[in-house]
Amino acid sequence: MALSDNTRGAALMALSMAGFTFNDALTKSVTDEMTVGQIMFVRGALTTLMVYIVARRLGALDHIRNLFQPLILCRIALETIAAITFLTALGQIPLANASAILQSLPLAVTLGAALFFREPVGWRRWTAIGVGFIGVMIIIQPGPEGFTLAALYVVISVITAAGRDLVTKKIDPNVSSFTVTLFTAASISFAGLLLIPVYGGWQPVSYGAFGTLIVASGFLFVGYQSIIMAMRTGEISFIAPFRYISLIWAVLLGFVFFGELPTLATVVGATIVIVSGLYTFYRENKRKAQAAASSGTVTPP
Repeated sequence: MALSDNTRGAALMALSMAGFTFNDALTKSVTDEMTVGQIMFVRGALTTLMVYIVARRLGALDHIRNLFQPLILCRIALETIAAITFLTALGQIPLANASAILQSLPLAVTLGAALFFREPVGWRRWTAIGVGFIGVMIIIQPGPEGFTLAALYVVISVITAAGRDLVTKKIDPNVSSFTVTLFTAASISFAGLLLIPVYGGWQPVSYGAFGTLIVASGFLFVGYQSIIMAMRTGEISFIAPFRYISLIWAVLLGFVFFGELPTLATVVGATIVIVSGLYTFYRENKRKAQAAASSGTVTPP
């Protein structure tokens, strides 16, 4: 059975969140040893190499002139700002605090899609998204200490990431997703190179940290490619709530790699988030079924 665009978009978003969550966990583990500039440069360069090898092998690279479309340049600028601010915050506050603020991204994307793209968003889906956000707060339980300058960096990252996702939706569909991913990763790596002197110059990097960033780059590649394909496949207002799946991955990572058992609050919050996402999926399918049934009853003149 063929999958709808929204179903494919949701699946790609879920895969993207897995990639980004693993990448965040691995990246945070080296923030004590490497500066933001170094992380952006090394991880970006590794990701660029991976994307280039895969895209070249698949013959999926576009002509260089396609990279200089205004929307692509705008997307890269927004992605770079989001990376700088989030990585800066990641080294200063717990991952849970940063994740708590980052979960407001679907709301920002949905609002932007409704305002700028006129995508239909009924009150039921708005309610489901709001309930999902409550679930996120139950899981994270952020305290007053979360609202620091570092927290503000995450807020800026949320705003720029939302703009990035909205712009991605409008990029010419004939432009390969690999091309967008490649140019994005290369640009972030270059930005990191420029930032190295700002953060105090190059610091020695151990083999362990370098190896960690190699693995993180692989997950980042998966995240980049999947989110670009997701945003170009389905309705933003429908697939955006599936970002909450990153919280499920965070719980699994904590249990498998750090032996952290989820609290009752985490279980309750995760259940609310999952039910909320499933309900938005159900409402979208029902809306489409009703529209199809309605159009099928129209008698041609």
